[in-house]
Amino acid sequence: MVHEISAEHLTIERIGEIIDKGYKLRLSDDARNRIVRCREYLDKKISESNVPIYGVTTGFGSLCNVSIGNDQLSQLQINLMMSHACGTGDRVPNEIVKIMILLKVQSLSYGYSGCKLDTVERLVDFFNSDVYPVVYQQGSLGASGDLVPLAHLCLPLVGLGEVEYRGKVMGAAEALRKNGWKPIQLASKEGLALLNGTQNMSAYAVWAILNSKRLADWADAIAAMSLDAYCGLVEPFIDAVHQVRPHRGQIFTAQRMRELLDGSEIVAKPKEYVQDPYSFRCIPQVHGAMRDTLAYVESVIDTEINSATDNPTVCPDDDIIISAGNFHGEPIALPMDFLAIAVSELANISERRIYKLVSGTRGLPSFLVANPGVNSGFMITQYTAASIVSLSKSLCTPSSVDSIPSSQGQEDHVSMGANAALKLHQVVLNTERVLAIELFNAAQALDFRRPLKSSEAIESVYAAYRRVVPFIVNDEVMFPHISHSIDFIRNNAPAR
Repeated sequence: MVHEISAEHLTIERIGEIIDKGYKLRLSDDARNRIVRCREYLDKKISESNVPIYGVTTGFGSLCNVSIGNDQLSQLQINLMMSHACGTGDRVPNEIVKIMILLKVQSLSYGYSGCKLDTVERLVDFFNSDVYPVVYQQGSLGASGDLVPLAHLCLPLVGLGEVEYRGKVMGAAEALRKNGWKPIQLASKEGLALLNGTQNMSAYAVWAILNSKRLADWADAIAAMSLDAYCGLVEPFIDAVHQVRPHRGQIFTAQRMRELLDGSEIVAKPKEYVQDPYSFRCIPQVHGAMRDTLAYVESVIDTEINSATDNPTVCPDDDIIISAGNFHGEPIALPMDFLAIAVSELANISERRIYKLVSGTRGLPSFLVANPGVNSGFMITQYTAASIVSLSKSLCTPSSVDSIPSSQGQEDHVSMGANAALKLHQVVLNTERVLAIELFNAAQALDFRRPLKSSEAIESVYAAYRRVVPFIVNDEVMFPHISHSIDFIRNNAPAR
C-alpha cells in the first residue's frame, strides 16, 4: 500500500492508518514539481541578489549578520547540522520518529522550503525502508522549531549520526552503504530547512491524539463496567439532563454510557439509593470535557501538520524570501499542555472509581476478594493507580508558561513546546496504565454480581478480557495481570 505525498489535506487519522498498516510513501508529481520549482527559484535569487538572505548566505541565530561566501554555503549547512545535534536523554520511540519523518516530508513537499528533490526523496527512502534515525528526547526549546531533535533526525542524510536499522543501532554511514545510498550533498539553505520546523512536537502531538481517542473510548467502556459492578444508577445519563447543559462531549458520553449499559440485568435491578458518588454520576461531565478538549487540540494540530514551518519561507509565486517565525511552537505548545491536563483527568476520576470498588461497599467484599484478611486482594492496585495519578498531576504543570532566552538574546522567547510534548506523552502512558488497573478491578467486581449479567456490550469486553486475565481467588503475584491488562486495552478496541 502506498500513500502519495501531495498538497491534499493530511488528516491525523490518515497518519495513524499509514503508520499502523505499514504504508510506503511516494511523492506525487505535483509535490516533486513544487520542490524543484522552489529550489530553482532559490538558486536564481542567490545568484542574482546582493542582499543577504538569512540562513542562506548568512549565519544563524545571533550570527545572522555574518555573511557567508558562496564557496562555503554547503559547508554552512553541514556545520549547522553537526553543531545542533546536542540531544540527550532517552531516545524518541521509533513510532514517533517515523511520524516525524512523514511530517517533515509533508512540510517540505509544499515547495516553500528550498530543499533539493533528492534530499526529500532520501527521507522518503528512510521511511519506506524503516531506517529510524536515533533522536534524543531532550534539547528542543520549541521555538526555532525543534532544532536539536531534527538535527538528529536529518544527520543520517549526510552519513552522520546513528540510526536503528533492522533492529540494530549503527552509524548512519553503515546504513547508507547497506542500502546502496550515497550521502546527500546539501545545498544552500537545506540544513536550515531540515532543522527548522515543528515536526518533533507535532509527531508527539499526533501520537498523543490518536492514543487519547483510543483511551477516551476505553474510559467510557471501563467506567460502564465499573458502574455496573458497583450497582450504579443509569439515571444520570438520561439525555434530557444533558440537553439543558449541551456541551458536545458531555452529550456524546452520556449517550455512549446509555448504549453501553443497555440491557444490563444489574441496571434493571431496583436500587434503594438515589445517588452515586461523583466519579460515577459525573462521567459525562468529566469524560465529555476531555473529549471537547481533544477535539480542540486535534483541530490545531491538524492545521500544523498541513503547514510549512521552517525559516526563511521561500515563496516563488510572490517572489519573496522572508525570515519570520513559522517555526515557533507556541500555537501547539499551549494545546499540548491543555491535552495533558484533560487526559490526566481520565486517570484521576478512574482512580476514584477503583477506590470505590475496593472499599467494601454496596455488597462488594473488601478489596474484591472472597476471604479478606488472610488475602489483601486488590488493596494495592489502588495504591499503584494513586501513585501514577499523582505523578501525572505534577507533569501537568504547563511547559508553555516558561521561556528561557537563547542565542545571545536573538531567540528571546521560546515555547518549550517540546517539553510539553514529552510530558503529554508520559501522561497518556500513565492514563493507559490507570485505566488498565480499573479494568482489572471492574472485571473482578463484576464477578461478584453473578448470576446477574451486565449488558451485551460490557459482557463482550468482559469475556475477551477474561481470556487474558483471570478472576483472582486468593492472593497471587499481581503485576503480570496489570501488564496484561495494559496490553489488552492497547491492542483491542473497546465496545462501541
